[in-house]
Amino acid sequence: MNLWFRLLLMLLRRPWRKPVGGLDTTVVKMRVWPLDLDFNRHVTNGRYFTMADVGRMDYVLRSGAYKVALRHKAFPIVGDVWGKFRRELRLFEAFEIHSRMLGWDDKWVFVEHRFIRKERVIGVVMMRGLFRSAKGLVDPQEFIAEMNLDPQSPPLPDWLSAWSESCDGMSSQLREEELC
Repeated sequence: MNLWFRLLLMLLRRPWRKPVGGLDTTVVKMRVWPLDLDFNRHVTNGRYFTMADVGRMDYVLRSGAYKVALRHKAFPIVGDVWGKFRRELRLFEAFEIHSRMLGWDDKWVFVEHRFIRKERVIGVVMMRGLFRSAKGLVDPQEFIAEMNLDPQSPPLPDWLSAWSESCDGMSSQLREEELC
């Protein structure tokens, strides 16, 4: 229920929010509510991933990525996510989620969500995802070009490429285990 309320609130604010470029950062302001907390009275780890979904939806809507997806009759698929938690968020604290696309490869698009309170990074959620239509995967370079961006990705940080490779390795291992 908490996610739906936050999504609705983000959508209601959308008419007053300006569109952004595909490589720009979007910012969503939030506050910690009681249902966000775990037994330690700080935001539970899983809630960061849920709140990143709201930040990503804001980015997709404001960057125009949703228009490209609609033209392709495609829907987004999250492939993998991971989080880095640096500090805690406590009840009623205000914070922001800064979302931006870091780049893409031949299959995946990489989006970063930084949770920021008082100009300090509280945590980071990384996501790699893609768009799929009835015809199959939408080529990221084609998708990006339709967003009026250079089809050549900005250089991906080494740690991000290594993480993506490790995700591919785990996927391969799981496929092999299913065949046994």
